[in-house]
Amino acid sequence: MGTWGVGPFDSDTAADFCGEVDDVAVGEREQAVRTALRGAADVPDGVELDACEAERAVAAAALVAAQCPGGEPSDSAYGPDEPLPDLTGLRGLAVQALGRVLTEPSELYELWAESGGEDWVAEVRRLENVLLPQPAGEQPGLFR
Repeated sequence: MGTWGVGPFDSDTAADFCGEVDDVAVGEREQAVRTALRGAADVPDGVELDACEAERAVAAAALVAAQCPGGEPSDSAYGPDEPLPDLTGLRGLAVQALGRVLTEPSELYELWAESGGEDWVAEVRRLENVLLPQPAGEQPGLFR
């Protein structure tokens, strides 16, 4: 696993995904993000989610979360360089994808669990929290 940190863009696969998003036409960028999210969300329960698909989904979810209240900008050196369309319509799909990433059997989840990945899980949960609709009066970005 070519991973160097717990951030959503801190792996070779995530960096490659962001490069792919930059390379497609402006009108196809939302579909590229949607496809990455579906790559995780559509894996049936009981079937192992491949680590690369999971890394792509986490990066895609971070792009969606960046456009939501409480989201952090996707200004990592490995994030996309080109402008993105409004991705907030993908919030629900992003939550589903992250849920699947954190549900066994998930190769990425298992790899992080083997190496003491509490910080990684916290980062994915933070993204998930930003993507979830916030009840009136609550601040976005707080852990559940």
